[in-house]
Amino acid sequence: MGDNKLKKSWWKEVIAYQIYPRSFFDSNNDGCGDINGIIEKLDYLKDLGIDLVWISPFYDSPMDDNGYDIRDYYQVAKQFGTLVDVKNLIKEAHKRNIKVMFDLVLNHTSDEHPWFIEARKSRDNDYRDYYIWLDGRVINGKMLPPTNWGSFFGGSCFEYDEVANQYYMKIFGKKQPDLNWKNKKVREEMKKIINWWIDQGVDGFRVDAISHLGKAEFIDAEPKSKQLVYDFTKFSNLELVHEVLKELGEEIFFKRNVATIGEVGGSPTVEEAFRYIASSNKELNMLFTFDHVYCNENGKVDFKKLKEAIFKWQEAIQNDGWIGLYWANHDHPRVLSYYGDEQNPIKSASMLATLMYFLKGTPFIYNGEEIGMTNYPFTSISDFDDVKIRNNYEIEVLKGDLTEQAFIDKYKFTSRDNARTVFQWNKKDYAGFSTVLPKYKVNPNYLLYNVEKELQDTESILKHYKAILKLRKEYQDIFVYGSTNIKLRDHEQIVMYERKFADTCIVVICNFFNSSININIDYEKLTILYSNYNEREIIKNHTLKPYEAIVLKVEGL
Repeated sequence: MGDNKLKKSWWKEVIAYQIYPRSFFDSNNDGCGDINGIIEKLDYLKDLGIDLVWISPFYDSPMDDNGYDIRDYYQVAKQFGTLVDVKNLIKEAHKRNIKVMFDLVLNHTSDEHPWFIEARKSRDNDYRDYYIWLDGRVINGKMLPPTNWGSFFGGSCFEYDEVANQYYMKIFGKKQPDLNWKNKKVREEMKKIINWWIDQGVDGFRVDAISHLGKAEFIDAEPKSKQLVYDFTKFSNLELVHEVLKELGEEIFFKRNVATIGEVGGSPTVEEAFRYIASSNKELNMLFTFDHVYCNENGKVDFKKLKEAIFKWQEAIQNDGWIGLYWANHDHPRVLSYYGDEQNPIKSASMLATLMYFLKGTPFIYNGEEIGMTNYPFTSISDFDDVKIRNNYEIEVLKGDLTEQAFIDKYKFTSRDNARTVFQWNKKDYAGFSTVLPKYKVNPNYLLYNVEKELQDTESILKHYKAILKLRKEYQDIFVYGSTNIKLRDHEQIVMYERKFADTCIVVICNFFNSSININIDYEKLTILYSNYNEREIIKNHTLKPYEAIVLKVEGL
């Protein structure tokens, strides 16, 4: 690994914010968020301290997977607006010195994409090889898919198509056929799409599901006797992915100086993941890791596992490579519900923000996180919208033995729908998101958690976020380019680390739990830069209050 820790790049220095457009703000009161709604809220984001917005898919789509099933990469879904609106969004964001990142979905298209419509027609169609087609197999007189591989969204990785008379591969939903990245024509088409959006002024891409472009040999996963095996190594982090990314990096990403952050799933090791972001490889600038977002089992946090997941990546990028720092996104439950404490929202939310956003990496805040939005109180299967939930409901309830209530209890805590409720702007009807009934759920606690209220309150989660982000900018050199020195690694309640740059040292200390704990703060001269408790004095034998978070500057090094 090379030493690029002092190499400055704009994408290392920004604070990013993910927007889920359908549920962010409805500007035309049709019940759905839209591009003009994002434009109306750019000043709010600027005031929060945001320099980069990542906008989830708004492209033309049947919306089976909420836009991640793209029908036309060059057009905008009517519910979100027009291409003119998107160009205006880029222009208005740039006016405020906010850069713009769009989702780049490369693994699959919609089954309504013109390529797939053509591909289905015959085996000798020019577009047939744009996708992955295989014959089924007959076992004991029954037609079965080509392999026993299980999909991320439940069921088989293969869907039979009656028109094509073959199975196509789909590692997500059945309306999301996987592209064949061995086909050079697919690569050239995608390059045209990427370059076209860069020409429109886009500053970067969050590259969706990038680790899955390569597929293993189509043989059964172990144990071969099982009808379905969820072995994601069959289509995760294989060699073809790096071949494709090197090509895209050399010809587009690095050549045109756009920022890229990859969604790298499939549980890669540090060594495997580092291939994506090593500066010498020129594949991606950053990646999102997943280890730290799966450390809660049935409501009980595995604190040791969480700490290790966070710190192993901090150690990995000390001298090279880069990651996105995040607690949640559109695919994960709300962080206050998952890792925080809804009974102590301000202290626990501000502690979590302190813990994460002073680490090395680029912060990515998910919309609503900064005001403490929480999981939705699901009571009926009709409350769910996610294609993954719909698929599993069919498998586990309609075709299985699980009761509807047992199914709801199983999935309500981790459902992706938790993150997709409408943004809570004020205490008006529908949380100020729209003046009409939204097409998506409104969390009934919007009277407690909303922007207008939190801006007026003496203390609020939003005000803590603004303070934390302001401090990160004030000490940008140390928080962006400084080293990370982990302290109290094995402590069962405290997260503590030092950030050092030149002759400056800043110490971050967080009490992760709802009980006081004593700690020896062994530094000679300290200045409190931030505390989520007012009027605190730091002494060597210090007692951290429940969910206390403090940021200290060490003087006189």
